[in-house]
Amino acid sequence: MSLGQTLTAFWIRLQGELFPFLDATLGPLGVRHQQLVTVLGLANLEMFVGAAPAGPGRPRGDRACLARAFVAKAVFNFPTTALLIEMLACDPILRRLCGFMRRGEVPSEATFSRAFADFSCTALPTRLHAALIAHSHADRLVGHISRDSTAIVARERAQPKPAPSPKPARKNGRPRRGEVRPPPEPRRVERQITMSIAAMLADLPQNCDVGTKRNARGHQESWTGYKLHIDSADGGIPISCILTAASVHDSQAAIPLATISAGRVTSLYDLMDSAYDVAEIRQHSQSLGHVPIIDTNPRKSAEKKAEIVGRQACRNRFGFQYAEQARYRERTSAERVNSALKDQHGGRTLRVKGAEKAMCHLMFGMLCLTALQLVRLVT
Repeated sequence: MSLGQTLTAFWIRLQGELFPFLDATLGPLGVRHQQLVTVLGLANLEMFVGAAPAGPGRPRGDRACLARAFVAKAVFNFPTTALLIEMLACDPILRRLCGFMRRGEVPSEATFSRAFADFSCTALPTRLHAALIAHSHADRLVGHISRDSTAIVARERAQPKPAPSPKPARKNGRPRRGEVRPPPEPRRVERQITMSIAAMLADLPQNCDVGTKRNARGHQESWTGYKLHIDSADGGIPISCILTAASVHDSQAAIPLATISAGRVTSLYDLMDSAYDVAEIRQHSQSLGHVPIIDTNPRKSAEKKAEIVGRQACRNRFGFQYAEQARYRERTSAERVNSALKDQHGGRTLRVKGAEKAMCHLMFGMLCLTALQLVRLVT
């Protein structure tokens, strides 16, 4: 059964059977309640959350109910866990959907914090998102993968950058006769060509620091926190994500991100902006069987920039465009994914510290965004 047929049958069952049953049992469902039911139905998190271990001591809270509550936090875009607990106490429909039958069953904020730490250590939302993509894109051919990054503002102190290793002093100019100089150290992008995915991810900095980026209007903006690198398919469906330090350049996360996405979906074109205009990234994309379409970076060369502007003006004059230009316009889906994550699913309300917990918080929002976007494609 194709992806469209599977999702259509799922949505018909929700609208025809489950939503009327929940309306009669719990009361009228709001739009956010219906979205929560949709996400929980597609995520199937009970398969990934184990039962509480039996043993001496006080039993811990039900991890499945707590995981549903964190999904609800991302769906309703609650900024804090305290607000989530307050809404669970006063909204009986939300409380029952999360699995808490009575108001007294809602755990304390400390219990939520311990559960979130467990979910961060086990990368629960990341595994849920990967399973959802594998299930929904098993027989689907993706036309375009749009690659981009977005700034994630954190409420923690930026860690100082490590001091560079001292280089041996040497004189400028040509080497003397018989003098052998060591070759320059390879760049990170060059090292990634021969590294595994685990090694590439371990080599990327993940600490909180200060990043600077030029926005769409051409102005420099800085923030303290992280940078989330996202690969999104046609229709604004996130495929894979990597969290790095804010100062990491976009090109340094392109190869590991492309490798992860290639292991999950089959795609044809890789769409990237001028920040990814690197020879190694083009070669890696071609080695995966993709066609890279990357905007040209003039590299501070006034002559090259003038040449690019002149060619574009000439094409506009005669109304001519290459096929790659038409395909490159599909990259706007990456911007919509970034804005949807920040505006609707908690991308602007990061209240935890550390890259592991920050990734967990963001992936809960990415899981909700992916599930809802899959349903929107067929409705």
